[in-house]
Amino acid sequence: MFTGIVEEIGKVNSLSINGNSGQINIRAVKVLEDTKIGDSICVNGVCLTVIKIGRDCFTADIMAETARRSNLGKLKYGDFVNLERALQAGGRFGGHIVSGHIDGVGNILSKNVEENAVWVKIAADMDIIGLIVQKGSIAIDGISLTVADVCDKDFSVSVIPHTAGETTLLNKNVGEEVNLENDVVGKYVERLLFIKEGEKKQNSMLTMEMLRDYEI
Repeated sequence: MFTGIVEEIGKVNSLSINGNSGQINIRAVKVLEDTKIGDSICVNGVCLTVIKIGRDCFTADIMAETARRSNLGKLKYGDFVNLERALQAGGRFGGHIVSGHIDGVGNILSKNVEENAVWVKIAADMDIIGLIVQKGSIAIDGISLTVADVCDKDFSVSVIPHTAGETTLLNKNVGEEVNLENDVVGKYVERLLFIKEGEKKQNSMLTMEMLRDYEI
């Protein structure tokens, strides 16, 4: 489990994709502290298992499902990525529950400065938008952010200077992809509601009316 509080920005040393799977090697420093083979590191929001550790880098496998769901397969040499080690028991919980299991990707529609912050608008599919609530949490490339606004086809977050300086988000251009993970609590609530109704999930959307019906 992760918290969405990025510890370090790493740099891609190499990416080898054969078909839809392969390996990635990332230059890092801080996240290598106390890290062992088999440990998990969140890379741009994706939970990867460390299979090799060098003096200033680590290697992880990328399976086909990861390549399909995320933007990792499109990375190239020199790209920067957000890194976070798995949360230790008793550690400070500064963000929200992030599993590292990406729901899909979104595309940056715009970036607009407002005083000391930058508004970033992101388009996403309805199965992702349907679980986003205003002032709720979402992980964007592994960054825990608060949803400032949500519409039918997109949502917006407001990025403060500290987050801008410690992550890669504002370095991305309009049109680029970002990995998205919905709040896991909302996903479980939606699943339980539809099990209770005996229905299959087909692009379902969690609404306030549904929550009131079940007194959640």
